Amino acid sequence: MTYTVTLIPGDGTGPELAAALETVIAATGVPILWEVHDAGLGVMEEYGTPLPEHVLDSIRRTKVAIKGPITTPIGEGFRSVNVALRKELDLYACLRPSKTMKGVRSRFEDIDLVVVRENTEDLYAGIEHMVGEDAAESIKIITRKGSERIARFAFDYARKHGRRKVTAVHKANIMKCTDGLFLRVAGEVAAQYPDIEFEDRIVDNMCMQLVQKPELYDVLVLPNLYGDIVSDLCAGLIGGLGVAPGANFGDDIAVFEPVHGSAPKYAGQDKVNPMALLRSGVLLLEHLGEDAAARRMEDAIAAVVAEGKVVTYDLGGSAGTSGMAAAIARRIQS
Repeated sequence: MTYTVTLIPGDGTGPELAAALETVIAATGVPILWEVHDAGLGVMEEYGTPLPEHVLDSIRRTKVAIKGPITTPIGEGFRSVNVALRKELDLYACLRPSKTMKGVRSRFEDIDLVVVRENTEDLYAGIEHMVGEDAAESIKIITRKGSERIARFAFDYARKHGRRKVTAVHKANIMKCTDGLFLRVAGEVAAQYPDIEFEDRIVDNMCMQLVQKPELYDVLVLPNLYGDIVSDLCAGLIGGLGVAPGANFGDDIAVFEPVHGSAPKYAGQDKVNPMALLRSGVLLLEHLGEDAAARRMEDAIAAVVAEGKVVTYDLGGSAGTSGMAAAIARRIQS
């Protein structure tokens, strides 16, 4: 069976990372037909938008996509392409696993956490406006539907992957209506999964706990804004965004991506670490049901990084993006 997957290379260093992904996926032997579409800064002049409709049409047709990093202007210009994809395709669940890998410098050991972030509402819905000239207001939206489906996603993931516990993270002590609803609905869903332990933590305390005793936690489920912040914190526990994979799921569409920036100053230099996109590729193979290939790819990435001989500068080596990808591909085939 040949799978058709939408590939969005991205901008900055994205195209180099996408080429590395293609090299490594090909080595697994999983037959994928890449339907390549560009998005981001590079297509603005031609299409007048960083996310042309034909890109969305491709993802709706293939039902699965993987993308490189895309530059998001800060404080001006277009809204994030990532946010637009989630909104247009109703990708309500963001999955961010954080697992320690030997050979990646970190202050922590044996981290194995999964952040499940609600992706479509909360303050990130972007409902905001100016109030006169000197004040701005943003509206926080939490719904029963949004809370229920993200909680159910977290518990289903925990059950499928043999996880022991789900922790709902919130600020319901202060935001009693919005976060109170999120917490209440999470508890109602938890009652339907008696095999999975359930608890809750206030978000500021959760951040402290993750630094002090991360081994106590397993799957975390959070509203959108807290999820964005805590998922980066968890990535920091394993060495940073450069090694952390990501995925976004709707009811019938999945989009996989690294969550680091596009690093335009390194574009074309064959220099940046491809691990985050490659590990996102592992999640892609799992989603396609190619579990054995996913494990071979994951093991090959881990082996090359642990060996430390053919890795990029940030991992203590001198290899380029393509060289590291080639080494991982060889390990898969050995």
